[in-house]
Amino acid sequence: MTTSIQGTASQRRKAAPAVLVLEDGRTFRGRAYGAVGATFGEAVFSTGMTGYQETLTDPSYHRQVVVMTAPHVGNTGVNDDDPESKRIWVAGYVVRDPARVPSNWRSRRSLDEELVQQGVVGISGIDTRALTRHLRERGAMRVGIFSGNALPDDGTMLAEVRQAPEMKGANLAAEVATKESYVVPAIGAKKFTVAAVDLGIKGMTPHRMAERGIEVHVLPATATAEDVFAVNPDGVFFSNGPGDPATADGPVAVMQEVLARKTPLFGICFGNQILGRALGFGTYKLKYGHRGINQPVQDRTTGKVEVTAHNHGFAVDAPLDKVSETPYGRAEVSHVCLNDQVVEGLQLLDQPAFSVQYHPEAAAGPHDAAYLFDRFVELMEGQRA
Repeated sequence: MTTSIQGTASQRRKAAPAVLVLEDGRTFRGRAYGAVGATFGEAVFSTGMTGYQETLTDPSYHRQVVVMTAPHVGNTGVNDDDPESKRIWVAGYVVRDPARVPSNWRSRRSLDEELVQQGVVGISGIDTRALTRHLRERGAMRVGIFSGNALPDDGTMLAEVRQAPEMKGANLAAEVATKESYVVPAIGAKKFTVAAVDLGIKGMTPHRMAERGIEVHVLPATATAEDVFAVNPDGVFFSNGPGDPATADGPVAVMQEVLARKTPLFGICFGNQILGRALGFGTYKLKYGHRGINQPVQDRTTGKVEVTAHNHGFAVDAPLDKVSETPYGRAEVSHVCLNDQVVEGLQLLDQPAFSVQYHPEAAAGPHDAAYLFDRFVELMEGQRA
């Protein structure tokens, strides 16, 4: 929920004070960055040192106010090639030191200008390290950013923050997903057809599949099992997305039908949580989540450790120390975060289905997890054989 007043960057920096108010009452005062006005969401922090365009345009950040732990943001400006969707999805943006002049051969405008153009309210000039430490200790919480000359008093701001909706219980996937189906054609010879359920998909994800000869039919979050199988898929993919997986009963039912038919299945992020629920596991909200492009994960099937890109505030509650019996055969935790032992992947042992909690498309982020798309191809090849 955002209201904004636009103006030039220089005018805002000189004239617009800004205040960030957390729901526990802690307050940070700085300067307006981006649009001037008021916005509300869940305060979370991202540890990525780069890739801010991909972060801003990731639909999984819908209704979240993102705090950047990197102190200097906006150095390379904004280009027209790196966005992961058609708009910025973050509810607000918090940086310590915005770049005064962007410098990159691909830059078309400054980050500040882009935030203004899209009406994204932000704040700069605050101690983001102190704010991040506070969120690590107290957990992600509701927040408001207020800027401009007509700032309300502290009591009014805090009351407005506490009236904002919480992330727990939020059903958001349909708000960010495509409304109409579309097709991303295979690059080169077509080898497979995949039905991708869009729960907040990033643009690079179907591209990674297209690079492997897959024609991707991207379907709305409200797609039914009949919609999925109408495209005669060799495999089915469930994407990342925002909100509480406990609310996603529709996608869970669709995935259960996919599992019942033993069609090759791959899910990432929200899709991993959907698989967890489809198998009978619970989900829960993490204290402050994983967000950034430097999270260490171990693939327990190979022992390999990979550096990965994350954006999730919920996780699957599945046992790490045993194989579980599910209505669709045996399942096990395939990947685990080495920082806190959170479940980062699931796989079925008796049919072709797996998922991971992170983003293997590397936009932004390292390419360590690119093999997961190849693993999906191998499942479809095996099923065809």
